[in-house]
Amino acid sequence: MGLFQWTERPAQALQSGGVIGPDERLPWPQTALMGVQHVIAMFGATVLAPILMGFDPNLAILMSGIGTLIFFLITGGKVPSYLGSSFAFIGVVIAATAYAGKGPNAAIGVALGGIIACGLIYTLIGAIVQAVGTGWIERFMPPVVTGAVVAVIGLNLAAVPVKNMAANNFESWMQAITFLCVGLVAVFARGMVQRLLILVGLIVASIVYAVLTNVLGLGKPLDLSGVANAAWFGMPQFHAPEFSAPAMLLIAPVAIILVAENLGHIKAVTAMTGKNLDQYMGRAFIGDGVATMVSGAAGGTGVTTYAENIGVMAATRIYSTAVFFVAALIALLLGFSPKFGALIQAIPLPVMGGVSIVVFGLIAIAGAKIWVDNKVDFSQNKNLIVAAITLILGTGDFTLKFGDFALGGIGTATFGAILLHALLGRSRNA
Repeated sequence: MGLFQWTERPAQALQSGGVIGPDERLPWPQTALMGVQHVIAMFGATVLAPILMGFDPNLAILMSGIGTLIFFLITGGKVPSYLGSSFAFIGVVIAATAYAGKGPNAAIGVALGGIIACGLIYTLIGAIVQAVGTGWIERFMPPVVTGAVVAVIGLNLAAVPVKNMAANNFESWMQAITFLCVGLVAVFARGMVQRLLILVGLIVASIVYAVLTNVLGLGKPLDLSGVANAAWFGMPQFHAPEFSAPAMLLIAPVAIILVAENLGHIKAVTAMTGKNLDQYMGRAFIGDGVATMVSGAAGGTGVTTYAENIGVMAATRIYSTAVFFVAALIALLLGFSPKFGALIQAIPLPVMGGVSIVVFGLIAIAGAKIWVDNKVDFSQNKNLIVAAITLILGTGDFTLKFGDFALGGIGTATFGAILLHALLGRSRNA
């Protein structure tokens, strides 16, 4: 079967209810509503990542739509997935560009070159998987490794909202109010509101912030003048990449993390649907890699498959790839709305910090869930040591320098987990 060829039209079987498989779809009105929900599910994280790196969130939304369409085409519409901004790039992009944490990233060009290099390596890994299968990846990255690596992505970023997104005591309390709002929605809300816990929690917290600042004068007022002055339609801000060897060497290893994320995504969807999608794994890696290169070439973030959208699929039992096609088209439209971008920029920093605490924590827990779902046995010293060392390397941002090149916490944790597992696995007493 050719890379871009499929044997039947994607999502061609029309269903009216029940479990909807990847190659089935609901009537188009219901499919469109599900597409909106998936856009909302990925919304918070996809715009948060570029803001944390100093990228244009409007462009990130646009490239997430384009990336999802690329993924849809390369996988032949067989793998239900939305590609949003990857958090795995945040730490290395900040390190490569010395970004201060607020406003546009002045060194965005060198970050883009690194993102493109990462996408190229990711694509090559996908081509190898397409040619020889997935067994070698699963040997190097079993659940104990992938779980630790995914957890580290969240833990490594913990200091960003805690240390950098609250300038005073009021803003720290506002962060606490924000993650409390999200938690209350997650636990006590029902139906669609509960599924939109990040968005609803953010809106509620922003309202509380406006009351405390604009009305009671306790902090920096919420300013919506930029939203009022922004045009409804316009082009996002594109940027050209610059290819710097140190930045490329720092950012390119993120490809290993993206492989782990995508591998986990496909395994999760396989478990939920009962349909083995391993045959499409190579094409999924290629689709994600090409989408990352296209995004980086335009000025956007690297992209990856999204756990938030897995959650929506698990809750609704609708796995139709047609839903993601619709979601991608909606994201394209939002990407061309400066007013939407201005609204994102108007979100108070401590509110975004509180949401970040939740999102980063959920990423860490997703890693632990990989261990639980795959019944990783921590009575085995090998698994215990691999997980323990990996978590501390990543959380503590353990850095190794090779001349002018520095491998930061996520990189040392990822490669350390792989090498430790390979080394310790040789022992009969592991």
